[in-house]
Amino acid sequence: MHIGAFEIREPVPELRKPHVIASLRPWVDAGSVGSMALSRLERQLMAQDLGNLATPGRYFDFTRYRPMTYYVEEQRRMSIPNTILRYASGGRDFDFIFLHMLEPHAFAEEYIESITELFKQFKVRRYCRLGGMYDAVPHTRPLLVMATANGEPIKGIRGANASRPRSYQGPTSIMNMVGDQVTALGVENMSVMVRLPQYVQLEEDRNGSARLLNVLCDVYDFLPPDLGVSQRGIRQYERVTAEVERNPGVLALVQRLESDYDARLETIAQEEADQRPKTSDPTLSLAPSIEEFLRSIGGDAQASEPENSENEES
Repeated sequence: MHIGAFEIREPVPELRKPHVIASLRPWVDAGSVGSMALSRLERQLMAQDLGNLATPGRYFDFTRYRPMTYYVEEQRRMSIPNTILRYASGGRDFDFIFLHMLEPHAFAEEYIESITELFKQFKVRRYCRLGGMYDAVPHTRPLLVMATANGEPIKGIRGANASRPRSYQGPTSIMNMVGDQVTALGVENMSVMVRLPQYVQLEEDRNGSARLLNVLCDVYDFLPPDLGVSQRGIRQYERVTAEVERNPGVLALVQRLESDYDARLETIAQEEADQRPKTSDPTLSLAPSIEEFLRSIGGDAQASEPENSENEES
């Protein structure tokens, strides 16, 4: 069965009011946190294959997303980059569709329209995109997670910061149009984004991925809480701490980030307690020398974009 550009495996499952949980590579997937969290959920819920793009080469440049070779019982195989769909039972009155998206290099509007057709066909009720981006935050504090629904902060979610996101203007992803289109369909448009320390930039930030799962465990309370714990992530950051302590310059930077982080959370907590509108932006304001240092160790668009969501708000 085909839905737009997607080839869906048959027999097509009957999904109950499905929620789509998605990740987007490489944009807003710093430290691979979104894609790792999605894969962990699939393993936990024993997800099954649902489908993929029938001709991924129409949308992706395979000199940029490289096919991978591997062996199965001494037989050489090739894995071609694709947008993958899997599904699993939600255990309540809804099910899950897991969507591994890749940033398109061509025919983006057609690609996005096909994703929208999937939402229509399966009568999706919620679209939740997971991801991460670099920010001026210390690795020694709980990583900040910003969760929004239809552009508004979600309150009462353990592990998520309920402050109003900053406005962003600048380069973004064409894939944000997915959120715009599903919102027009009446689908709840949710975003869960973790802020990662810019001076660390691990290829696989296990701690960041665990923080995303921690929030999802609260949103979907049937998920086991230990999904939001990563011993490997804890060890990763312990090694970072050991390296930082050997470098007085970086140690001073981290101490400054800790102070700014604590002040930011204190301001947010006070404003929420007083239930008054914000009079100032509690986002981190760094000295020019620190900003220059962070730019020198960052250097990519994903790291420098402070905000990115369907409305540049999450």
